[in-house]
Amino acid sequence: MDLVGACRAFVNVSERGSFTVGAAAARMAQSVASRRVAALERHLGERLLERTSRPASLTPFGRDMLPLARQLVELADQLEHEAEAARQRPLRLAVPATCPTGALARLIAEAQAHGIRLDPRPVEPAERAELVRSQQIRAALLALPPAEAAWTVPLGLAVADHPGAGPIYLDTLRPGRADRDQRPRRVWLQPEDDVPHVRDRLTRLRDAVGLRPAQLAVAPGPAAAAADVLSHGDALLCSPAQARPLGLHWRPVGELATGLARGYALASADAADPDAARLRERCADAIARCLGAEEASR
Repeated sequence: MDLVGACRAFVNVSERGSFTVGAAAARMAQSVASRRVAALERHLGERLLERTSRPASLTPFGRDMLPLARQLVELADQLEHEAEAARQRPLRLAVPATCPTGALARLIAEAQAHGIRLDPRPVEPAERAELVRSQQIRAALLALPPAEAAWTVPLGLAVADHPGAGPIYLDTLRPGRADRDQRPRRVWLQPEDDVPHVRDRLTRLRDAVGLRPAQLAVAPGPAAAAADVLSHGDALLCSPAQARPLGLHWRPVGELATGLARGYALASADAADPDAARLRERCADAIARCLGAEEASR
Protein backbone atom coordinates (compact mmCIF):
# COMPACT_ATOMS: atom_id res chain seq x y z
CA MET A 1 0.00 0.00 0.00
CA ASP A 2 1.10 3.57 -0.75
CA LEU A 3 0.91 4.86 2.83
CA VAL A 4 1.73 8.47 1.94
CA GLY A 5 -0.78 8.51 -0.93
CA ALA A 6 -3.48 7.00 1.31
CA CYS A 7 -2.81 9.55 4.05
CA ARG A 8 -2.90 12.36 1.48
CA ALA A 9 -6.35 11.23 0.34
CA PHE A 10 -7.56 10.86 3.93
CA VAL A 11 -6.30 14.32 4.96
CA ASN A 12 -7.81 16.12 1.97
CA VAL A 13 -11.18 14.36 2.19
CA SER A 14 -11.47 14.91 5.97
CA GLU A 15 -10.49 18.59 5.73
CA ARG A 16 -13.04 19.29 2.97
CA GLY A 17 -15.81 16.92 4.10
CA SER A 18 -16.24 15.52 0.61
CA PHE A 19 -14.62 12.74 -1.41
CA THR A 20 -15.22 14.72 -4.60
CA VAL A 21 -13.62 17.97 -3.41
CA GLY A 22 -10.94 16.23 -1.37
CA ALA A 23 -9.91 14.04 -4.32
CA ALA A 24 -9.63 17.12 -6.56
CA ALA A 25 -7.48 18.88 -3.96
CA ALA A 26 -5.22 15.83 -3.80
CA ARG A 27 -5.07 15.72 -7.61
CA MET A 28 -6.55 12.27 -7.94
CA ALA A 29 -9.82 10.76 -9.16
CA GLN A 30 -12.63 10.33 -6.64
CA SER A 31 -12.57 6.56 -7.10
CA VAL A 32 -8.82 6.52 -6.39
CA ALA A 33 -9.28 8.59 -3.23
CA SER A 34 -12.05 6.27 -2.03
CA ARG A 35 -9.92 3.18 -2.62
CA ARG A 36 -6.94 4.69 -0.86
CA VAL A 37 -8.92 5.69 2.22
CA ALA A 38 -10.47 2.22 2.36
CA ALA A 39 -7.00 0.63 2.05
CA LEU A 40 -5.73 2.84 4.89
CA GLU A 41 -8.66 1.82 7.07
CA ARG A 42 -7.91 -1.87 6.45
CA HIS A 43 -4.23 -1.25 7.19
CA LEU A 44 -4.97 0.53 10.49
CA GLY A 45 -7.83 -1.82 11.41
CA GLU A 46 -10.50 0.81 12.09
CA ARG A 47 -12.87 3.17 10.26
CA LEU A 48 -11.54 6.70 9.67
CA LEU A 49 -14.57 8.32 8.00
CA GLU A 50 -18.32 7.97 8.33
CA ARG A 51 -19.56 7.49 4.79
CA THR A 52 -23.27 7.50 5.68
CA SER A 53 -23.30 11.22 6.45
CA ARG A 54 -22.90 14.22 4.17
CA PRO A 55 -20.48 15.85 4.46
CA ALA A 56 -18.10 12.97 5.18
CA SER A 57 -17.23 13.17 8.87
CA LEU A 58 -14.44 11.76 10.97
CA THR A 59 -14.94 8.84 13.33
CA PRO A 60 -13.38 9.18 16.80
CA PHE A 61 -10.54 6.97 15.56
CA GLY A 62 -10.19 9.20 12.47
CA ARG A 63 -9.91 12.31 14.65
CA ASP A 64 -7.07 10.66 16.57
CA MET A 65 -5.27 9.65 13.37
CA LEU A 66 -5.71 12.88 11.39
CA PRO A 67 -2.88 14.92 13.03
CA LEU A 68 -0.38 12.11 12.47
CA ALA A 69 -1.56 11.55 8.89
CA ARG A 70 -1.24 15.28 8.19
CA GLN A 71 2.27 15.27 9.67
CA LEU A 72 3.28 12.33 7.48
CA VAL A 73 2.00 14.10 4.34
CA GLU A 74 3.81 17.33 5.28
CA LEU A 75 7.07 15.44 5.91
CA ALA A 76 6.73 13.66 2.56
CA ASP A 77 6.19 17.00 0.80
CA GLN A 78 9.19 18.47 2.60
CA LEU A 79 11.31 15.49 1.58
CA GLU A 80 10.41 15.96 -2.08
CA HIS A 81 11.14 19.67 -1.86
CA GLU A 82 14.53 19.13 -0.23
CA ALA A 83 15.40 16.41 -2.74
CA GLU A 84 14.62 18.76 -5.64
CA ALA A 85 16.68 21.54 -4.03
CA ALA A 86 19.58 19.13 -3.51
CA ARG A 87 19.42 18.07 -7.15
CA GLN A 88 19.50 21.69 -8.23
CA ARG A 89 22.27 22.72 -5.80
CA PRO A 90 25.21 23.89 -7.88
CA LEU A 91 28.68 22.46 -7.41
CA ARG A 92 30.67 25.54 -6.47
CA LEU A 93 34.20 24.97 -7.70
CA ALA A 94 37.10 27.28 -6.79
CA VAL A 95 39.32 27.58 -9.86
CA PRO A 96 42.51 29.50 -10.70
CA ALA A 97 41.98 33.07 -11.89
CA THR A 98 44.11 32.14 -14.92
CA CYS A 99 41.34 29.95 -16.41
CA PRO A 100 40.08 31.54 -19.67
CA THR A 101 36.39 32.44 -19.87
CA GLY A 102 35.80 30.38 -22.99
CA ALA A 103 37.34 27.24 -21.50
CA LEU A 104 35.29 27.70 -18.32
CA ALA A 105 32.12 28.03 -20.39
CA ARG A 106 32.88 24.74 -22.16
CA LEU A 107 33.58 23.07 -18.80
CA ILE A 108 30.21 24.27 -17.45
CA ALA A 109 28.43 22.94 -20.55
CA GLU A 110 30.20 19.58 -20.40
CA ALA A 111 29.45 19.21 -16.68
CA GLN A 112 25.79 20.00 -17.33
CA ALA A 113 25.69 17.22 -19.94
CA HIS A 114 26.69 14.86 -17.11
CA GLY A 115 23.99 16.18 -14.76
CA ILE A 116 26.26 18.54 -12.77
CA ARG A 117 25.31 22.20 -12.26
CA LEU A 118 28.76 23.74 -12.05
CA ASP A 119 29.41 27.19 -10.57
CA PRO A 120 33.14 28.02 -10.97
CA ARG A 121 34.60 30.80 -8.81
CA PRO A 122 38.05 32.25 -9.65
CA VAL A 123 40.08 32.37 -6.42
CA GLU A 124 43.77 32.70 -5.54
CA PRO A 125 45.69 29.52 -4.49
CA ALA A 126 45.81 29.97 -0.69
CA GLU A 127 42.15 30.96 -0.53
CA ARG A 128 41.10 27.94 -2.61
CA ALA A 129 42.71 25.61 -0.09
CA GLU A 130 41.07 27.40 2.85
CA LEU A 131 37.61 27.43 1.25
CA VAL A 132 37.59 23.69 0.67
CA ARG A 133 39.14 22.97 4.08
CA SER A 134 36.45 25.02 5.87
CA GLN A 135 33.73 23.53 3.62
CA GLN A 136 32.67 26.98 2.42
CA ILE A 137 32.84 25.58 -1.10
CA ARG A 138 32.16 22.07 -2.37
CA ALA A 139 35.33 21.57 -4.40
CA ALA A 140 38.51 23.32 -5.51
CA LEU A 141 41.39 22.90 -7.93
CA LEU A 142 44.27 23.00 -5.46
CA ALA A 143 47.81 24.11 -6.37
CA LEU A 144 50.24 21.25 -5.70
CA PRO A 145 53.79 20.28 -6.66
CA PRO A 146 53.69 18.54 -10.06
CA ALA A 147 54.69 15.17 -8.57
CA GLU A 148 51.48 15.17 -6.49
CA ALA A 149 49.19 16.55 -9.19
CA ALA A 150 46.57 15.15 -11.55
CA TRP A 151 47.17 17.96 -14.05
CA THR A 152 50.41 19.80 -14.80
CA VAL A 153 50.90 23.12 -16.60
CA PRO A 154 54.32 23.87 -18.12
CA LEU A 155 55.72 27.24 -17.10
CA GLY A 156 58.26 29.37 -18.89
CA LEU A 157 59.09 32.95 -19.72
CA ALA A 158 57.09 35.06 -22.17
CA VAL A 159 58.74 38.07 -23.79
CA ALA A 160 57.77 40.71 -26.33
CA ASP A 161 60.61 40.24 -28.86
CA HIS A 162 61.15 36.91 -30.59
CA PRO A 163 63.87 35.14 -28.55
CA GLY A 164 64.90 32.60 -31.16
CA ALA A 165 64.38 28.87 -31.13
CA GLY A 166 65.98 27.92 -27.83
CA PRO A 167 65.02 28.46 -24.19
CA ILE A 168 65.33 31.76 -22.37
CA TYR A 169 68.11 31.84 -19.77
CA LEU A 170 67.51 33.87 -16.66
CA ASP A 171 71.09 35.06 -16.52
CA THR A 172 70.50 37.10 -19.72
CA LEU A 173 68.49 39.49 -17.51
CA ARG A 174 71.50 40.18 -15.26
CA PRO A 175 72.32 43.91 -15.40
CA GLY A 176 75.68 44.84 -16.82
CA ARG A 177 77.95 47.69 -15.77
CA ALA A 178 76.40 49.96 -18.37
CA ASP A 179 72.93 49.27 -16.96
CA ARG A 180 73.56 50.51 -13.42
CA ASP A 181 71.48 53.65 -13.85
CA GLN A 182 68.65 51.92 -15.69
CA ARG A 183 65.68 49.99 -14.39
CA PRO A 184 66.68 46.28 -14.55
CA ARG A 185 64.51 43.87 -16.50
CA ARG A 186 62.24 41.86 -14.26
CA VAL A 187 60.61 38.47 -14.16
CA TRP A 188 56.99 38.83 -13.16
CA LEU A 189 55.17 36.08 -11.29
CA GLN A 190 51.39 35.96 -11.28
CA PRO A 191 49.54 35.46 -7.98
CA GLU A 192 48.74 31.92 -9.20
CA ASP A 193 52.47 31.14 -9.14
CA ASP A 194 53.19 32.74 -5.76
CA VAL A 195 53.36 29.26 -4.22
CA PRO A 196 56.43 27.54 -2.71
CA HIS A 197 56.99 24.90 -5.40
CA VAL A 198 57.23 27.61 -8.10
CA ARG A 199 58.39 30.74 -6.27
CA ASP A 200 61.15 29.09 -4.24
CA ARG A 201 62.77 27.43 -7.28
CA LEU A 202 62.86 30.73 -9.13
CA THR A 203 64.19 32.58 -6.08
CA ARG A 204 67.08 30.12 -5.77
CA LEU A 205 67.78 30.44 -9.48
CA ARG A 206 67.63 34.25 -9.27
CA ASP A 207 70.27 34.24 -6.55
CA ALA A 208 72.39 31.64 -8.34
CA VAL A 209 72.64 33.63 -11.58
CA GLY A 210 73.22 36.96 -9.81
CA LEU A 211 69.99 38.83 -10.39
CA ARG A 212 68.92 41.53 -7.97
CA PRO A 213 66.17 40.63 -5.46
CA ALA A 214 63.78 43.15 -7.05
CA GLN A 215 64.14 41.49 -10.46
CA LEU A 216 61.76 38.74 -9.33
CA ALA A 217 58.41 40.18 -8.31
CA VAL A 218 54.73 39.23 -8.03
CA ALA A 219 52.46 41.21 -10.36
CA PRO A 220 48.93 42.23 -9.34
CA GLY A 221 47.66 40.43 -12.43
CA PRO A 222 48.62 39.23 -15.91
CA ALA A 223 47.49 42.44 -17.68
CA ALA A 224 49.76 44.69 -15.59
CA ALA A 225 52.66 42.28 -15.98
CA ALA A 226 52.15 41.98 -19.75
CA ALA A 227 52.18 45.78 -20.00
CA ASP A 228 55.64 45.86 -18.38
CA VAL A 229 56.79 43.06 -20.68
CA LEU A 230 55.76 45.17 -23.68
CA SER A 231 57.07 48.50 -22.41
CA HIS A 232 60.20 47.56 -20.40
CA GLY A 233 61.38 44.31 -21.96
CA ASP A 234 60.48 42.31 -18.85
CA ALA A 235 59.51 38.62 -18.84
CA LEU A 236 56.29 37.06 -17.59
CA LEU A 237 56.28 33.63 -16.00
CA CYS A 238 53.25 31.91 -17.53
CA SER A 239 52.01 28.92 -19.50
CA PRO A 240 52.08 28.72 -23.31
CA ALA A 241 48.27 28.96 -23.29
CA GLN A 242 48.46 32.30 -21.48
CA ALA A 243 51.23 33.73 -23.67
CA ARG A 244 49.39 33.23 -26.97
CA PRO A 245 46.42 35.61 -26.42
CA LEU A 246 48.81 38.22 -24.99
CA GLY A 247 50.83 38.15 -28.21
CA LEU A 248 54.02 37.15 -26.34
CA HIS A 249 56.71 34.65 -27.26
CA TRP A 250 56.98 31.77 -24.77
CA ARG A 251 60.07 29.67 -24.05
CA PRO A 252 61.08 27.35 -21.18
CA VAL A 253 63.58 28.54 -18.56
CA GLY A 254 66.99 27.42 -19.79
CA GLU A 255 68.66 26.83 -16.42
CA LEU A 256 65.91 24.48 -15.19
CA ALA A 257 66.61 21.19 -16.92
CA THR A 258 63.64 19.44 -15.31
CA GLY A 259 61.34 22.31 -16.23
CA LEU A 260 58.96 24.36 -14.13
CA ALA A 261 55.27 23.60 -13.82
CA ARG A 262 52.08 24.29 -11.94
CA GLY A 263 50.34 21.27 -10.52
CA TYR A 264 46.65 20.80 -9.75
CA ALA A 265 44.32 18.26 -8.19
CA LEU A 266 40.57 18.38 -7.63
CA ALA A 267 39.75 18.27 -3.91
CA SER A 268 36.23 18.11 -2.49
CA ALA A 269 35.04 19.23 0.93
CA ASP A 270 33.10 15.97 1.24
CA ALA A 271 35.00 12.92 0.03
CA ALA A 272 31.67 11.23 -0.71
CA ASP A 273 30.31 14.08 -2.87
CA PRO A 274 29.04 12.27 -6.00
CA ASP A 275 29.07 15.43 -8.16
CA ALA A 276 32.74 16.08 -7.42
CA ALA A 277 33.59 12.46 -8.20
CA ARG A 278 31.66 12.63 -11.50
CA LEU A 279 33.34 15.92 -12.41
CA ARG A 280 36.78 14.41 -11.77
CA GLU A 281 36.03 11.28 -13.79
CA ARG A 282 34.03 12.65 -16.73
CA CYS A 283 35.28 16.21 -17.21
CA ALA A 284 39.03 15.69 -16.77
CA ASP A 285 39.86 16.85 -20.31
CA ALA A 286 37.70 19.97 -19.98
CA ILE A 287 39.41 20.82 -16.68
CA ALA A 288 42.79 20.34 -18.37
CA ARG A 289 41.79 22.79 -21.10
CA CYS A 290 40.79 25.36 -18.46
CA LEU A 291 44.16 25.03 -16.78
CA GLY A 292 46.13 24.94 -20.03
CA ALA A 293 47.36 21.57 -18.83
CA GLU A 294 47.79 17.96 -19.67
CA GLU A 295 46.61 15.14 -17.45
CA ALA A 296 49.46 13.47 -15.62
CA SER A 297 50.30 10.09 -17.15
CA ARG A 298 50.91 8.43 -13.81
